[in-house]
Amino acid sequence: MLSKGVQHMLLSTFFFSLMNVCVKEVSHIPAVEIILFRSGISLVMSWAMLKRQNVPVLGTHHGLLIARGVAGAAALILFFITLQNIPLATAVTIQYLSPIFTTILGVFIVKEKVKPWQWVFFLISFSGILVIEGVDVRISPLFLSLGIASALFAGIAYNMIRRLNTREHPLVIVFYFPLVALPITGLYSLFNWVQPVGWDWPILILVGVLTQLAQYYMTMAYQSEELSKVATLNYIGIIYALFLGYIFFGETFNVWSYAGMALVLVGVILNIGYKNRLAKKEALAAADSKQV
Repeated sequence: MLSKGVQHMLLSTFFFSLMNVCVKEVSHIPAVEIILFRSGISLVMSWAMLKRQNVPVLGTHHGLLIARGVAGAAALILFFITLQNIPLATAVTIQYLSPIFTTILGVFIVKEKVKPWQWVFFLISFSGILVIEGVDVRISPLFLSLGIASALFAGIAYNMIRRLNTREHPLVIVFYFPLVALPITGLYSLFNWVQPVGWDWPILILVGVLTQLAQYYMTMAYQSEELSKVATLNYIGIIYALFLGYIFFGETFNVWSYAGMALVLVGVILNIGYKNRLAKKEALAAADSKQV
């Protein structure tokens, strides 16, 4: 029987994967316009949750909150553009570089150290990207670069969240993403609007609803289980992406593409496992020093 935390994380990953399918399904609509719809829905739902819990909506550390919102918006815009133009599973795989960028940027933003073994893991992941780009003619250097840039901006956003960790309520941090993204995407869409028709409308609404469900279950997973037990379950998303990409878009890959995806995931998961072991050792050492 799976624990509640594991069940919640599997649900979260599944809802994120369905959201990706929805984004790709409306590829004729600009990615920025899709994010406009998503941000509008998320803003209303997040605001309602903040009001229900009597949490001050705008928080206090406005500079960091806005920086998190801008980095998150840039990451999502670039990811959606990538998602609309290359195979689903490949776009998702490239996005999995974000924990690596989070760690590297953490050296400068939150003053963390990177151990020698971690650089080895990073090289494994980046070699996987090179393999994918080299063997899959559907992936242009432009969209590969945009995907990597998306992961980079996501790394910046995650570091902003880490700096805000205990300073702001989690819902306030979540709220600032649509708060910042809405005017940016709204201004762009004003001059580049593509009119949704027919099934576009429910799909665009689904993007916002599925995102909110995914974030809710992810929060539930992290609250009910140790981080190390559920964090790596995020990477089951690649299995969902491969399956859903085949079902909805007829996407298939050769063995070298699968090998490249595997290299990316192996490097990321090894890095996460290594960091978890280091954290446990540090916690044990701190506990021992207190006993002495």
